[in-house]
Amino acid sequence: MSNGQNTSLDKRDVFLEIGTEELPARLFPDLLDTMEQSATRLLKEERVEYSSLKAYATPRRLVLYIKEVASEGRSHVQEVRGPTYRVAFDETGEPTRAARGFANAHGVGVSDLVVKEEAKGKFVYAISRTPGRDARDALRDVFTCLITGLNFERAMRWGDGDFRFVRPIRWLLALWGGDIIDIEINGIKGNRFTSGHRFLSSDKIEIRQVENYFDVLDEAYCIVNQDRRKAIVAKGIQKVAEGIGGQIAEDEKLLTELTYLSEHPVPLAGEFDPDLLKLPKEVIITSMKGHQRYFPVQNEQGSLLPVFIAVRDGLPTHIDAVRKGYERVLSARLHDAKFFYEEDTKTHFETYVSRLEGIVFHEGLGTVLEKTCRIIALVEAISDRLGCHEDTKAIAKRAAKLCKADLVTNMVREFPELQGVMGREYAYLSGEDEDSSKAVFEHYLPRFAGDVLPESTAGVIIALADRIDTVAGFFGIGIIPSGSEDPYALRRSISGIVSILLEREVHLPVSWLAQKAVALLEAGGMLERSSEETAEDILDVIGQRLRSSLIDRGIRYDLVDAAMAVGFDDVPDTYKRAQALSDASCTKEFALACTGYTRASRLAGDADYGNVNQALLDEPAERTLFDALESAEDSIQTMLREKNYSGILSMLSQLAEPIDTFFTEVLVMAEDEDVRRNRLALLTHITSLTREMADLGKVVEKAV
Repeated sequence: MSNGQNTSLDKRDVFLEIGTEELPARLFPDLLDTMEQSATRLLKEERVEYSSLKAYATPRRLVLYIKEVASEGRSHVQEVRGPTYRVAFDETGEPTRAARGFANAHGVGVSDLVVKEEAKGKFVYAISRTPGRDARDALRDVFTCLITGLNFERAMRWGDGDFRFVRPIRWLLALWGGDIIDIEINGIKGNRFTSGHRFLSSDKIEIRQVENYFDVLDEAYCIVNQDRRKAIVAKGIQKVAEGIGGQIAEDEKLLTELTYLSEHPVPLAGEFDPDLLKLPKEVIITSMKGHQRYFPVQNEQGSLLPVFIAVRDGLPTHIDAVRKGYERVLSARLHDAKFFYEEDTKTHFETYVSRLEGIVFHEGLGTVLEKTCRIIALVEAISDRLGCHEDTKAIAKRAAKLCKADLVTNMVREFPELQGVMGREYAYLSGEDEDSSKAVFEHYLPRFAGDVLPESTAGVIIALADRIDTVAGFFGIGIIPSGSEDPYALRRSISGIVSILLEREVHLPVSWLAQKAVALLEAGGMLERSSEETAEDILDVIGQRLRSSLIDRGIRYDLVDAAMAVGFDDVPDTYKRAQALSDASCTKEFALACTGYTRASRLAGDADYGNVNQALLDEPAERTLFDALESAEDSIQTMLREKNYSGILSMLSQLAEPIDTFFTEVLVMAEDEDVRRNRLALLTHITSLTREMADLGKVVEKAV
């Protein structure tokens, strides 16, 4: 950005517009961020001076607006230090061969060499200045690199060239003020022409000056600023809802999607047959939001009304005809759902379980029915391990048997996002109790980052069983997430396991959980790797996810490492230990305790020096430390059993002074071997007190 140089240069706003075929709305938020970051980097590399930049988008265009771009970039000054003055010049001040060679090597004249006085003496410098590039030349290269450097999961190739982009590019508008920037991408040259709304503005539009761009496009029914469009949609749907006596539930994702699906948004209301409200609420909402991009409307009690709000990309004219079209499409969708619902409920829900044999979970991991059997076995084992009541265990096992049955129903085949939701509905309609039906739905939770977690014990157990079976299965056949590659969303499953264990405070050893899941797969002949290696890899990624989760909760990374270094088998307990470290870390006593622990650990190492021989404690400081450790040991052991980690750290803080005095006044590595070993045994005593809670040696002292 501008650094105050070249203030006398001509400065103009710059516009790049990439006109395309319709772009997928889901891409825009991340794509605009990427454009801004890439442009910032490229402009810096080309030393282009400007004041600010922002990216915009509509369904058919990507725009980069850069303000106050100087006509010439910043010059680049390079200073290279050469030989000392005495080497570069002789006694008469004449340049030596060394000076001439240095000047020639760096493209400057000997007379241009600069002498600078430094602490180590006088040195000669070669100072070269590279002038900044013409803005239009620099921007041409910036825009070319920007466009060709954008990466997409699925890119298209069109015409005869090899260039790929997310959708075919149809025009390029590239201007510095009123001047065209000479850019060419895949045979399309930059010019000053753009297009307005696809249906409301048919002619090419000439942009003579960048500053006129937004106003000219507004007149062509194209609101380029996505923030303006979003505000129009948000206020519009709210106003329409209030006009029909209803309310709109907030849905940022749908609001953003509608923003990027229109260039000139106009909200409107429509109706549907009230008889269709007999369908499950989630079916209606999914039909509206997921398939038609409509907002459902509800009353003050939260019940759905036979009304929806859509967003038209156009003008508020002929609105009745548009409304009827929207109503017709939704009505057809809901009547299809009604048919599926009625057909599905003709069959008892449990009957669908056997049909899971016809669905392959993964070619190396058998069918969904086989997975269901493994989930049932895991649910039984987890219930026993947690000491659940027999009633809870029975609910969990029943729900586990039914948890995947809705995958073969007509409704879920048509609306895959309703898996679990329809399972709950169909289970209840088939006479299953409310707890089992609820657990069928809850086992899919959390479905995404920030989603709710299962509430019932049965739901928690099945959710853990389902996820650990998935993770163990894919790890067992060698499919492990790496880098950005995670086609089976295994990281999401691992994150779900950690979130459930943490938030629901489930004290279930993750090593046991991994080993149990791996053992079931091994018994079914589905492992392609050793069970030990598979379980170790599972624990490794669970540990990585747990570490990130604890850091995300605001606990310092070194304190998390200290807590996890002594084990993380019990996830909620690991969090409790890390939090206790975090709470204590701001005190001076904690810092001293960490320092003492680290020194003791480094000297004593992992060797076993046996028990402390009191008869060899000659120095007052070591006697004092021994008494303090003996006094604290019983209390600390009790606190460990009670998991009172704050109390342990408080006790350790009290030991900080005698430990510090010991290291100040006592020579640990005494010449007498017995005395030396006894003092090392005393140090081992210090480390053993916290061994089950944390490795304080991981704490970064300067951060305390």
